Amino acid sequence: MDSHDTTATAGHARSDTTLRVNGKPHTLAVDHRRVLLDLLREDLGLTGAKKGCDHGQCGACTVLVDGRRVNSCLLLAVTLDGAEVTTVEGLAGVGEDLHPLQRAFLDRDAFQCGYCTPGQLCSALGALAEAAAGHPSHVTDPATPSGAPVPLTREEIRERLSGNLCRCGAYPRIADAVEDVM
Repeated sequence: MDSHDTTATAGHARSDTTLRVNGKPHTLAVDHRRVLLDLLREDLGLTGAKKGCDHGQCGACTVLVDGRRVNSCLLLAVTLDGAEVTTVEGLAGVGEDLHPLQRAFLDRDAFQCGYCTPGQLCSALGALAEAAAGHPSHVTDPATPSGAPVPLTREEIRERLSGNLCRCGAYPRIADAVEDVM
């Protein structure tokens, strides 16, 4: 069956979908209604991304898809055929214990209960990449040259991470950790 073949199981359409998750290819027959978060947690056993609000409002489920941060609770997995997905479990490179941002979170005590931490880490990495690529935020100085890297001030960091909620209130330390790896 090629990646565009579909089958129906118990009245639900499925398609073979290949994702490269944390550097490893996975081909699964995916129910067209299944979201990426459920596929990661239930089918691949990657439980770092959390199910918080299930409405894309809290950011606990944030992962990177083709380098961009997304709310995995809202993204249909079948639409990602051929995509590269990075979860918190895949942040450290081969032979590394932790990604530098993970190390900074530990060093700065940028988590308390830890529930939001995987989403915060993936969101922060996406935000760093967006700023480096010159993508402005709501608070970016209009005088910043178009396409030039956006300087990450404390206000920029806070704005770019505002879609990720932390019930414990570790925001200042999260911003400190992001500043440490800039």
